[in-house]
Amino acid sequence: MKRSYLLIALIILSACSDSADDSNREIDTVILNDLIQHSTEFEKKVYSFENGLHIAVGYGIANSIMVEGVDGNIIIDASDSVAEAEEVYSYFSTINSNPIKAIIYTHNHGDHTFGAAYYYNLEVEKPMVIAHESTSQYVERIMGILNPIISKRSTRMFGTDLPSEQVINVGIGPYLGVAQSPIGYIKPTLTFADELKINISGVEIELYHAPGETNDQLFVWLPNQKALMPGDNIYRTFPNLYTIRGTPHRDVKSWVKSLDQMRALKPEYLLPSHTKPLTGDAVMETLTIYRDAIQYVHDQTIRLMNEGYTADEISHLIELPTEVSNSPFVREFYGTIRWSVKSIFNGYLGWFDGNVSNLDPLPSEEYARRLVTLSGSEEKLFLALEEAVQEKDMQWALQLSDSLLALNYKIDSTNKLRQEAIQYIGGRSLNPNKRNYFLSSANELNRNYEAQPLLPQTSELLREISIDMFFEILSVRLNPKKAKGITQRVCFLFDSGETRTITMRNQIAEISSTNKNCDIQVKTSEQTLKESLAGVRNPVLSVASGEIDTGGQRTKFLSFLSNFTE
Repeated sequence: MKRSYLLIALIILSACSDSADDSNREIDTVILNDLIQHSTEFEKKVYSFENGLHIAVGYGIANSIMVEGVDGNIIIDASDSVAEAEEVYSYFSTINSNPIKAIIYTHNHGDHTFGAAYYYNLEVEKPMVIAHESTSQYVERIMGILNPIISKRSTRMFGTDLPSEQVINVGIGPYLGVAQSPIGYIKPTLTFADELKINISGVEIELYHAPGETNDQLFVWLPNQKALMPGDNIYRTFPNLYTIRGTPHRDVKSWVKSLDQMRALKPEYLLPSHTKPLTGDAVMETLTIYRDAIQYVHDQTIRLMNEGYTADEISHLIELPTEVSNSPFVREFYGTIRWSVKSIFNGYLGWFDGNVSNLDPLPSEEYARRLVTLSGSEEKLFLALEEAVQEKDMQWALQLSDSLLALNYKIDSTNKLRQEAIQYIGGRSLNPNKRNYFLSSANELNRNYEAQPLLPQTSELLREISIDMFFEILSVRLNPKKAKGITQRVCFLFDSGETRTITMRNQIAEISSTNKNCDIQVKTSEQTLKESLAGVRNPVLSVASGEIDTGGQRTKFLSFLSNFTE
């Protein structure tokens, strides 16, 4: 994805209306220049060190690292697609063409795992794939039960549906390229719980579980090289202590402890999975500043929580100390203090902020109707929206449009004004996550918008996902309206010898391994069922052909499956 910064400048500056004052134009220029300058952090380049370490930066959102061994090499983080991994390796192989003996995932995110199949298929003797014991569980969670919502929100946050000239960068890399080729995730073949010390091709490697950006995060320590690969626990921007695409709660206190564990090793080389490597004194200085920034936000959030402030109030009260905020490693190009505060609050106390007004608020439609009563009419509310957009009071405009849309009032006109407000706020955001999310949301309001799948399914990918995940998917996608009044048990016998049962009752689907008292007995292979449920093959044809054997109850089984559709 190529960038034309001149074109970006013209687009953003032209987004300022004629009524925008000079100060707004100046702010836009400053923000634009800051974002463009930050993009130099992702200049496409392989950095090589005399100790056999090589890190590819700027080939995609995440870095990929090669460690040279005696008779083979190790890859740490495998890029976000097979196409990207192939491009990275085309350079790595010119440095050292020995076979790949191992692939190490620092954590479960696709930009670190989805290119692994390239290296795996490259070798006759398959490399080990090493990760924390919970990594495959989190990969399957994203690929499975949360795929629709995580894909949608990730598409927005990384701007994958935006014209390339609108995406300046994505905060920790130039762009997300996961959709440029089939997903090449390979399930780990060697896992560990707390630590793993192993020699691979003469390289002494120590792996430590280090929760931070993810619960399964690990860091790689090469004691002989004094080299640290911290994964996503540090990069040149304030961290995503919370990510707006959605994620399990990130334990901020554990993140600080993980950074302290790294500091105790006194590394001389720091090769992060995003942004450029560091060497020498800068390594310890940066690790210390980074952990202090995270601890400050954590501790001050807790202090103000105990004084009775709400999450929203705290998010506007905390600023980093000057001696910390001066570091380029804590600029808000990825995470923000505001979002972090709210996540920390929620992690300790849950979503309720303590204000009784917010415990059971009015539904949005009812709130909108009462707002109309106060204003006098729906039309007056709409006129207030028009005025807010004209006055560039865009956050108020968004909230007004929420109420009008809840009332289904002038949908087209309201969405047009809403789109203008979203574009205005997004175009003026320093934070790429927010900027891309807003501009993508505005793009979705275009009449001709068609969403592109971020995580397309393939037969190869489905082999790496457990059959249990597919039954979990069925469980959470049961349509209660269709299942009302149905009590039914469908038993599955796979050619592997595994059994699974779905018992439908009380508008839920219980998953078990009990194959007794079955209303329908299904015989098939795990792969055939996976592909049929994922849409890789037509389930009706699979049943008709007998690949999914229903014991003569084809119509009944297909009717059963229909309960899991909207």
